[in-house]
Amino acid sequence: MGLLPTRRRKAADTRDLTTLLHAAKAGDTEARERMLHEYTPYILKIASQAAHRYIDRQTDDEFSIALSAFNEAIDSYDPERSNGFLALAETIIKRRLIDEHRRQQRSVQGNPWSDFEVSDEENNVMNYVEIRSSLEDYAKEQEAAARSYEIEEYERELQLFKLSFSALIKVCPKHEDARQNAIAVAKMIVRDDHLLSYVRQKKSLPMKELEQLTTVSRKTLERQRKYILAVVLLLAGDYPYLQSYVAGVSDGD
Repeated sequence: MGLLPTRRRKAADTRDLTTLLHAAKAGDTEARERMLHEYTPYILKIASQAAHRYIDRQTDDEFSIALSAFNEAIDSYDPERSNGFLALAETIIKRRLIDEHRRQQRSVQGNPWSDFEVSDEENNVMNYVEIRSSLEDYAKEQEAAARSYEIEEYERELQLFKLSFSALIKVCPKHEDARQNAIAVAKMIVRDDHLLSYVRQKKSLPMKELEQLTTVSRKTLERQRKYILAVVLLLAGDYPYLQSYVAGVSDGD
């Protein structure tokens, strides 16, 4: 009996979110502002998880980016294509923060370290080594956070195909040539919109077509099926850090 009030509150919260979401998408600015206000703690939590540190709404740019991403989620949410609004919002928030991290990395890598020198009133350079070290540490920290998020997203996508990291270890081809052949098949699928669409919709490989398009036997395709599927998901997804671990993925062929 004691659980019933909690269930009613959760149901009411869901209905309230749905009502606000529909109103906000329909152009109700007050509903949108209310959503942004009421879900600020949630936005901060997701931003902190993505950055792997505490995010201050007053001083950290990450909060503004996350808030904008939540707003984007409101506009792009489609109940027929998404698992739920908050899940979509979480994905967009984390992706936008990763995009910003990559942009900053490119900016830092494209500038000489002298651009980051700080001078006092007498034109003396202050703490140059400390500044450089801090920038390097920050870049490593942000890259680790982005890599961690990619792993979470990739693992979630693998689960949709009834795959897992532990299972992939067992099915990964042991010989280099077999591994490269499987990767080549995966690349071919990713480059072909029809084949990729088949994989995403059927959660399996288009065996008949692959037999016709490659010299790989059906028996080999069956044996490497899980590995090929996993590589297809990796190549077709937004996983630049993880892709760098797969031999032959970034060779541009």
